Amino acid sequence: MSPVRTAPAELTAKDAELRTRYLTEVLDLLYPPPCRTDGSPGTPIAEYLVVPDARRPRLLVPSGSRRVAAAAVRRYAEPQSRAARLKREAVVAAVRTGASNVLLRDRVRVTGPFSESIDGHLSEALGRELSISVHIGPARANRKPVLQLIGPDGDTFGFGKLGTGPLTRQLVRAETAALASLAGSGLTKLTVPRVLHSGQWRELEVLVQSALPVWLPRAPLSRRRLVAAMLDIAGCCGYRTGSLAGSTYWHELRGRLAAVNDRAEGAGLAAAAELLVRRAGDIVFRYGSWHGDWAPWNMANIADTLLVWDWERFASGVPLGFDAVHHELQKRIQETADAKEAVEATVRGAAELLAPFGVPVDGREVTALLYLVDLATRYLTDRQAEAGARLGVLGTWLLPVLIRRVEEL
Repeated sequence: MSPVRTAPAELTAKDAELRTRYLTEVLDLLYPPPCRTDGSPGTPIAEYLVVPDARRPRLLVPSGSRRVAAAAVRRYAEPQSRAARLKREAVVAAVRTGASNVLLRDRVRVTGPFSESIDGHLSEALGRELSISVHIGPARANRKPVLQLIGPDGDTFGFGKLGTGPLTRQLVRAETAALASLAGSGLTKLTVPRVLHSGQWRELEVLVQSALPVWLPRAPLSRRRLVAAMLDIAGCCGYRTGSLAGSTYWHELRGRLAAVNDRAEGAGLAAAAELLVRRAGDIVFRYGSWHGDWAPWNMANIADTLLVWDWERFASGVPLGFDAVHHELQKRIQETADAKEAVEATVRGAAELLAPFGVPVDGREVTALLYLVDLATRYLTDRQAEAGARLGVLGTWLLPVLIRRVEEL
C-alpha cells in the first residue's frame, strides 16, 4: 500500500468538514455585512441550492431561474466517470423540472443591499444582468472562490476568481497579467480566455475572464496536438539557451529554495537541487515559457482547437518540456492512488516524453528531476501541507524518488 493512500471514508469525512467550513468563509466574503446569509428578513439578493447538500457542499446554484440553475450545474465541471455524469444529469433534470425541492433540500438565502454584494459589484463592473454560481473546491493553499457568471438566458459568459489572502491575491494578479500577455502573443495551436474585468473589491483581488466553450462535444486528443500546443506556449515569449548552472532560471529557483530552507523538507530538497545542477555539467538547455499547471482537468479538446485555462502559474525562462512532465505526472496521479509510483513512472518515461521538445538526450532525466524540484518548492512555498492538501507532505511521495534519482545520475 502506498504511504500516501488515505482510507476513502476518512478522506471523505475530512473533506466534508473542510468544505463546510470553507462554504461559510466564502459566503462571508461574497456577502459581507450588512448582507446576511442566515435567512434573515430583508431585501433578497440571491437564493442558492447547495449541491449535493450542506454537509458536502461542492456547488452553490442560483435558484431563481430553472434555466440558469440547469446551466450552472451542467457547466460546473466535466464528470470523470459514467456514474458522475449520471449524477450530474439527475441534478440538471431536477432543477429544470422543479424537482430540486425534493432532491436538493439545503438552501442559502441572501438578503441585504444589492450594491454591497459581489453580485452588485460584478453587475456594475460588467454592465449586465447576471447570476452567480459558486464552486466549493477541496482544501488547498491556493484555493479561492471561483464564480460562474450566467446571463438571464442561461448563457455562461464568464468565470470570476477572487484572491482572498497573500498567496491567492498574488495568483489572481499573475493570471491577469498572463492572460493580458498571451492575448497579444499570436498563439495558433490553442485558445485561452480573455480578461473581461480585473481590479479590487473590498480588499479582494478580482479577475473575470471569458468562458471557454468547454460544454461543446469533446474530440479525441492526439499526442501530436498536445505537443504542438505546448510548443506554441513554449515559444510565445522567445527562447534562450545555455547551461543550467549559469541560467537565470537556476538563479531564481535557488532563491526560492533558500526561502523554504527552514521548512522540514526544505533542506533535503535544496541539497538534491544543488547536486542535480552539479551533475548536469555543461549540458546546454533551451528555455522558454510554460503554463505551469497543464493538467488534464485544465484543458478540453474540441473539434477545432484545444481550450486551456487556469494560467495563474504561467512563467517564462524555464527549461523546455516542463509542461509535458507536469501533464504526465498529474495524469498518472489522477489514475492511481499510488502517487510515489506515479512520480517513478514519469521520470522513467522522460526520454520518450521530452524527445519532441528538442531536449538533449543526456538532459531529459535532468529536466524531469528539475521539474520535480520546482514543483516541490512550490508546494513548500504555498504551505500545501499546512492547508490540508492531499499530497502536501512531500516526504511521502515526491522527495524519496527525487533524492534517489539524483544520487543515481
